Amino acid sequence: MKKFEKLKSRIVPLPIENIDTDQIIPARFLKATTREGFGDNLFRDWRFDSNNEPKQDFVMNDPTYTGRILVAGKNFGCGSSREHAAWAIQDYGFDVVISSFFADIFKGNALNNGVLPITVPEEFLEKIFAVTFANPEAEILVDLEAQTVTLAETGEQIEFEINPYKKSCLINGYDDIDFILSHTAEIENFEQTRPFSFYR
Repeated sequence: MKKFEKLKSRIVPLPIENIDTDQIIPARFLKATTREGFGDNLFRDWRFDSNNEPKQDFVMNDPTYTGRILVAGKNFGCGSSREHAAWAIQDYGFDVVISSFFADIFKGNALNNGVLPITVPEEFLEKIFAVTFANPEAEILVDLEAQTVTLAETGEQIEFEINPYKKSCLINGYDDIDFILSHTAEIENFEQTRPFSFYR
């Protein structure tokens, strides 16, 4: 995974609550076994009509809104536990998803795939939407080391929580296997101190 430290970006606002994983990536697109290409079908049934033409009223088809931060309504990623939802978000180009509540399994899948899910209070979420709709060029600064989200437009800032282990993995660009491999020397040194036993 790529390293994540700080991100300053414009915002793609999606003020819809209870967005489930089937809306994020419909089940008919789950046949692939690699992560590449899932971004093409992110929110497929919201982005395209039955003729595969872009729906002009959907925010991701509006060039006014662009950026690497997706801001969504409460209860994002509910429904089935498919990891492909995180793959699609990451493959499309989003590094951060902000909401006032995430489904636990989606949150874990996102962190495992290099996407930072940030939970903010409802009041702050509404401020983000208000600032973005008033000025689509408004930006957010995400500082993972400091665990802060800042609205560049107003200077308002809040702190967010994240599991310390997952924070370390994101900052270093590690998945779980990379983390273990980063401790190879310590593991080998520990093994040298252990007596070997043989059982018949």
